Amino acid sequence: MIKLTGLFEEMKTGIHPDVFEMEVVCHGCGKKFKIGNSTLKKMETEVCYNCHPFYTGKQKLVDTAKRIERFKMREEKASK
Repeated sequence: MIKLTGLFEEMKTGIHPDVFEMEVVCHGCGKKFKIGNSTLKKMETEVCYNCHPFYTGKQKLVDTAKRIERFKMREEKASK
């Protein structure tokens, strides 16, 4: 028979971090939800499961350098 020593003893006091229920705030959609057992009290994120394109199936394109328009113009010239 195998004897398991130390696995089921009480945890040492004073060496473990405090654990909180963390509030997550998404700036993308404004949703707030809570996650249990974290060392942080609050976290802010840009994208969450409620607004991420992978989970929603909607793709949001951010075109800062007008790359899409240039691509479409080249595509139109090639089709002529």
